[in-house]
Amino acid sequence: MADDLLAFTDANFDSAVLASSTPVLVDFWATWCEPCKRIEPVIKELAAHYNGKLVVGKLNIEESPATARRFMVRNMPTFMIFKNGEVAATQMGAVAKSQMMQFIDRAL
Repeated sequence: MADDLLAFTDANFDSAVLASSTPVLVDFWATWCEPCKRIEPVIKELAAHYNGKLVVGKLNIEESPATARRFMVRNMPTFMIFKNGEVAATQMGAVAKSQMMQFIDRAL
């Protein structure tokens, strides 16, 4: 993954996401998901753009199904912003960079 993107898993989710003092954007994705692949460059750009204000990472739902179930992720890709250990915002589907920035800015 890109230097600015973290890899979240069932094992590290609570400590890396829920316990973070900085808001966290989680990209729930799967290897078979074409929209997930198309939006990945945008997610990398957003990670660099919001560096210091937002932690950005990806969680592969095939490798970490318990976390995906825990947050009732049913569509790919699903983006969730966590603040203070809680889901602050959710966006489903691959959308334009400008829409992703609006989603993030509203949640921050």
